[in-house]
Amino acid sequence: MRNKTVIGVVGMPGSGKSVVDAVAGKLGFSIVIMGDIIRDEVVKKGLKPTSKNFGKMMIQIRTEDGQAAVAKKCILKIKTFKSQRIIVDGIRSLAEVKLFRKTFPNFKLISIHSSPKTRFHRIFNRRRSDDPSNWKIFTDRDFRELNLGIGSVIAMADHVILNEGSLCRFTSRVQSFMKENINE
Repeated sequence: MRNKTVIGVVGMPGSGKSVVDAVAGKLGFSIVIMGDIIRDEVVKKGLKPTSKNFGKMMIQIRTEDGQAAVAKKCILKIKTFKSQRIIVDGIRSLAEVKLFRKTFPNFKLISIHSSPKTRFHRIFNRRRSDDPSNWKIFTDRDFRELNLGIGSVIAMADHVILNEGSLCRFTSRVQSFMKENINE
């Protein structure tokens, strides 16, 4: 397990993390989405899949089991993978980064950055059940994420990829980045 190359992806909601997942998947990476751990817990508890419930669950899990609680669950999943190359989408705290670095010596952290205005338009248009429907809910969600420590994680990233243009341009940028920096 220590030989696995694990790439953590951090970015505010709507920044383009799922595009990184798609590109990496085509390059043979297995994908773990930290938000799926939260979504599974919401479903398990019989709650509606809303932004508010996901936010509460995200905080509850980390309050009850520590700031690296979701990372621990992801590591258990990664242990079952035969793949030696894994993407972990949705890192939110430095405690998670620390645990991933300790567990996987080949861990690298990539930050995806987009402006709030760009992210709001993307989120509003994708219409996932947990996506904010207006600017106030969007900014409230951003502040909730920032309070968990995502800003510190973004600041500590090994690499930053800017995503302000077209999907095609960003996809191309991620492909180039992965081939030059990650794809071994």
